[in-house]
Amino acid sequence: MSAPDPKKRIFLSPPHLGTAERRHVETAFDSNWIAPAGPHLTAFEAEMRAACGLRAALGVSSGSAALHLAVRLLGVQPGDEVFCSTFTFVATANPIVYEGGRPVFIDAEDRSWNMDPARLDEALADRAKQGRRPRAIIVADIYGQCAAWDEIRAVADAHGVPVIEDAAEAVGATYHGEWAGRFGVLGVYSFNGNKIITTSSGGMLVSDDPALIEHAQKIATQARDAAPHYQHSELGYNYRMSNVLAGIGRGQLEVLAQRVERRREIFDFYRRALVDLPGVDFMPELPGSRSNRWLTCLTLDPLQTRVSRDDVLAALAADNIEARPLWKPLHQQPLFRAAPRFGGAVADRLFNRGLCLPSGSAMTEDDLQRVVDVVRGVFPQP
Repeated sequence: MSAPDPKKRIFLSPPHLGTAERRHVETAFDSNWIAPAGPHLTAFEAEMRAACGLRAALGVSSGSAALHLAVRLLGVQPGDEVFCSTFTFVATANPIVYEGGRPVFIDAEDRSWNMDPARLDEALADRAKQGRRPRAIIVADIYGQCAAWDEIRAVADAHGVPVIEDAAEAVGATYHGEWAGRFGVLGVYSFNGNKIITTSSGGMLVSDDPALIEHAQKIATQARDAAPHYQHSELGYNYRMSNVLAGIGRGQLEVLAQRVERRREIFDFYRRALVDLPGVDFMPELPGSRSNRWLTCLTLDPLQTRVSRDDVLAALAADNIEARPLWKPLHQQPLFRAAPRFGGAVADRLFNRGLCLPSGSAMTEDDLQRVVDVVRGVFPQP
């Protein structure tokens, strides 16, 4: 007798594509515009400029590439310190090291789970007392939630330090009505396969300073000089997005508002279904902001429940459901064990207690209820 079919896999955040993406890709093939240039790329950049309200945008091969370009543009040199969120994915900090810089990690805050403006102020004051300041600050907008940007920018401006906004996870999120990605000298988006909209792989660098993006475009295409022959006066990279992937992005951007609404509905579904469980709490939404709820995140308070994050993860895995812990803080990563930091207790607590539930915008009500049933089944029944 054959074994029964396993339950359908529920992924954490799979791509959700429609017909517009296919139509744009077909036009790229029909016109033979396949290389990292072409009308879809030009149009995608223009459409993103219009969406985020900035004057310049550059489509690149990944969000990580966009971050690397941003670090280069702000002139990070070997030995320079760059302050960086600690509660984020490693890609936020890696470009600092690419350029020989030294990351200094800043703790999260409970209001937004993003960089704590008070800790940032403390760190900048400490460096000012030593007669030095960091070359830049990189602030990540985590899980689709904007940081407390008014406070962060006030602190950064007071010390004269430029900010890069890593909005890789926050495409379509807003802060006081303005898009994430607008709050630094440079902003970064990711269109990786697991993001709220995707180009398979890809990213975007944005700024209100067209000269910065013009320079970024040069170094993203091997830094070729304006000459009839191949001449190069600075180091460059092969970071441009292809016309085919830009076509996918154009189709995805058309439905971004719908994807955000669906992710917010999924968050509300989980919250209504699980918030009565002892010790369960959900990621807050900073007043004045609107998260895209890329992933629904919850925490379990050990003072109120004996159920741990790992208990829930194990139960979901046993039911063929993908879920993950919250980001392991960068100051805990072996790669950065020697890096200085300011605080860390909030990020540590979030990591120890938190997990991400499946949040794909194509999930059905049955999928959501299945996740809820598994999570509830881990808790003792009254």
